[in-house]
Amino acid sequence: MQNEPKNNSRMADGKINTSFFAKPTYINCSGRLFDLSKPAVAAILNLTPDSFYDGGKYTNEKQIIETINIFYESGAAIIDVGAYSSRPGAEHISEENEWLRLDKVLDIIRREVPQLIISVDTFRAEIARKAKEYYDVSIINDISGGEMDATMFETIAKLNLAYVLMHMQGTPQTMQLNPVYQSVTDEVIRYFHKKVFRLRQNGVNDIILDPGFGFGKNVEHNYELLDNLSKFRIFELPLMAGFSRKSMIQKVLKTTAAQSLNGTTVLNTVALQQGANILRVHDVKEAVEAIELVNMLKKK
Repeated sequence: MQNEPKNNSRMADGKINTSFFAKPTYINCSGRLFDLSKPAVAAILNLTPDSFYDGGKYTNEKQIIETINIFYESGAAIIDVGAYSSRPGAEHISEENEWLRLDKVLDIIRREVPQLIISVDTFRAEIARKAKEYYDVSIINDISGGEMDATMFETIAKLNLAYVLMHMQGTPQTMQLNPVYQSVTDEVIRYFHKKVFRLRQNGVNDIILDPGFGFGKNVEHNYELLDNLSKFRIFELPLMAGFSRKSMIQKVLKTTAAQSLNGTTVLNTVALQQGANILRVHDVKEAVEAIELVNMLKKK
């Protein structure tokens, strides 16, 4: 592929060419070609005590084994494991504590459900290195896009990992204080253009884009991004969308995270219609059903 993103997904009138969505999209996951031409589900496993929805939920091995088996049996292809809370204003923890949370759980997943593709949600290159070296994880999901660890891109290239490039304005501690954009869609596209170019220069071949819903965006920013999600297909890279039970649902519906499953499914459906390849969710069964129904609709 060229270093610069291509622009052949637009027709002469400037509209998105929807036939492009049918093209196969593959990422290399530890030597296994993973086809994302049919959208996939990434199940969220948070190991933090203070995550906004499931913080402190997974406290013993039995719970973890039961949960990851439910994820797999419900249709998840990826499990995204995080040990650093990225909720607004979250406490900053050390690299040592992050790895202590991850180490045992990655071993359980690799042992109990080896079929699952493991993604680790971290912005630290050393965590990425250990996760690959000890547990052969396939994907690193970096909320900071390489901004919080200058060695991340070269580490991803050296380890031949797939990389989720996410956009975030600020840090988890500051991102929701007062996010401001002239045009959130245009600014995120420009950010991806710059970052994808740098990743290619470093030799990273497998890149997934995540606009970062809820990360340094207010409610209006989030819905503008969702409404324009198809524009990100210009990069010809897989797209990941993560709305699961977030405040962008709660604030509109005047509800809570625990009551936001229906809203999550609605937004997942919209994202699929806009061309999302991966849904990152807490509730796997419902996301898989949304994929099946949208796929049936696209056959008509």
